[in-house]
Amino acid sequence: MPLFTGVVPPVVTPLNPDFTVDYASFTRVLEHLLAGGVHGLFVLGSTSEVVFHDLATRRKIVEHALNVVNGRVPVLVGVIDPTTDRVIAHAREAKDLGADAAVVTAPFYTRTNQAETLDHFRYVRDAVDLPLIAYDIPVCVGLKLERATTVALAREGTIVGLKDSSGDDGNLRYVLADMKEDKTFFGMTGSEIVVDSCLAMGAHGVVPGLANVDPLGYVRLWNFMKAGDHAAARAEQERLCALFEIVWVSLGRTSAGSAGVGAFKTAMRSLGIIASNTMARPQRALNESETSRIDAILSATGLMAK
Repeated sequence: MPLFTGVVPPVVTPLNPDFTVDYASFTRVLEHLLAGGVHGLFVLGSTSEVVFHDLATRRKIVEHALNVVNGRVPVLVGVIDPTTDRVIAHAREAKDLGADAAVVTAPFYTRTNQAETLDHFRYVRDAVDLPLIAYDIPVCVGLKLERATTVALAREGTIVGLKDSSGDDGNLRYVLADMKEDKTFFGMTGSEIVVDSCLAMGAHGVVPGLANVDPLGYVRLWNFMKAGDHAAARAEQERLCALFEIVWVSLGRTSAGSAGVGAFKTAMRSLGIIASNTMARPQRALNESETSRIDAILSATGLMAK
């Protein structure tokens, strides 16, 4: 069976107004997700604002998460950096701290191709005895993991799974079809709004940033799909699609990254999970007018009393 399946949210990293990590709020986020019934946690991903944290802060975030979770679910750790040797250093530290897997993107800023990206993953796997999960997010790294690249890495045992945040669901479908005979490989979608469709076509789970706001909703959706109740799954997915509209509230005044993670943080603040919606600089936090619009969506989707 695949190592990891189900709902595995990328965990928001709450910040204090002075841009340090708010560990009290971080504990509440982790417990909120666990209480929602999630099947694993992905720390230091894009939703965690991973690239904004220095090495010491990354280490402390991972240590804190592992201490709070205490083995209740697997913890996947993003070891995301532009170049191979930096990624190897992060992966070694993740292994030493007790992570269950490392999540690796293609190199970025460097102008690599598919062949060098294959080598990148192989170098990391050769250096660190820890399961590797490929993270396909071309909007951030500038390179799409092609079907042939992902399948080659999976078949040779370099990676155990794929987190697909490329928006290319057709490519994910082909990868899943290519790997269907390998019962240890898993492919998960990072798209919050097509989870029912991706699970129906054979995906093994979802890595939804929006689950920081509503983990119970994604777990219900997963359970409906596992039970074969597609009508109930579709209804839950449509409610989550309505909730997902929070990510467009500030778009234009803020960047796409700020609008998305900033909306999650703002909703979580409104729900009493975190104390501040501060974003790492230079990203902009959402303002009070935008907060009011998000609160209206939270009410309309059943998460906040009207």
